[in-house]
Amino acid sequence: MKRRTALALIASLPLAHSVRAQSSGAASALASPATSSRLDPVLRQAQELATLKTVLVSVDGRRVAERAYNGNALNGSVNIKSASKSVVSALVGMAIDRKVLESADQPIASVLRSEFPQNPDPRLERVTIGNLLSMQSGLARMSGPNYGRWVASRNWVRTALGSGFDGEPGGGMLYSTGSTHLLSAILTKASGKNTLALAREWFRPLDDFRIGAWDRDPQGIYLGGNQMAMTARSLLAFGELYRNGGVTPSGDRLVSQGWIDQSWTQRTNSVFNGDGYGYCWFMRDMAGEKTIYAWGFGGQMLYIVPSRKLSVVMTSREDAPSARTGYRDQLHGLMESIIQAV
Repeated sequence: MKRRTALALIASLPLAHSVRAQSSGAASALASPATSSRLDPVLRQAQELATLKTVLVSVDGRRVAERAYNGNALNGSVNIKSASKSVVSALVGMAIDRKVLESADQPIASVLRSEFPQNPDPRLERVTIGNLLSMQSGLARMSGPNYGRWVASRNWVRTALGSGFDGEPGGGMLYSTGSTHLLSAILTKASGKNTLALAREWFRPLDDFRIGAWDRDPQGIYLGGNQMAMTARSLLAFGELYRNGGVTPSGDRLVSQGWIDQSWTQRTNSVFNGDGYGYCWFMRDMAGEKTIYAWGFGGQMLYIVPSRKLSVVMTSREDAPSARTGYRDQLHGLMESIIQAV
């Protein structure tokens, strides 16, 4: 769906339905009444999106709107699906900052060689951590039609490494949760701690950020890039951390500005819609502004617009696709309306 069509859809939605609005309970967290009033009709119109759960809007660190839809609650946990890939990317950057890993150019063989198949494809030696982050490893995809077979295997890491190549390392995007799961395995092996333990330790200074349930593979490695539970407010706290250059509201630096810059540098194009793709972040122009976003199946969205000091979270039902149905484009249209309103 083109931008104009998506905007028209949002703009044409009827305003007859009421929406249950909730705030954080802290008056100081809310921005000016004028901003909230401009957003109000946009967010009331969004009621017509049947699978939408929540929308949270933050401007310059102040929550200007929090809405829950369709009987859902703002503090409810949601499976953020592939939006969790951006969290894994942050953990990789934190590991590099802490010298647990060398750099994005580090070959994965330096950590995962013991998991390589017998007589491995020589191209495995050329795959880097950065290739996994940008979905340019060349490895056969473990998403889409291959996902079920992959997670039914006895060893997800070895299956991802041993299923061959569909491209060349550094080539075009081959979107694969297998790639981000290999990052989780790399973090685990290099640090000696599981990925959830690392997240809890390294993100501890960030108030409101919590990871709930998170699936693991048969070897106990947390699934990199899928099946991660989080509240919308927690996802917003993560987005605000990146918008603020890796520094928490209390002044603790958790992620280097350099890593954020690397992550938000376009390295390839999405096979889904042509948008730019960096290190587990998508990017596109929305309402005339450069927008960085994380996207999970069903419509789990985190948008960041640095020029507007804007972060937005949208969560949705996890059991309905968002790309082929046009729902993701409706969420993009909603986001463009939010940008224009603030």
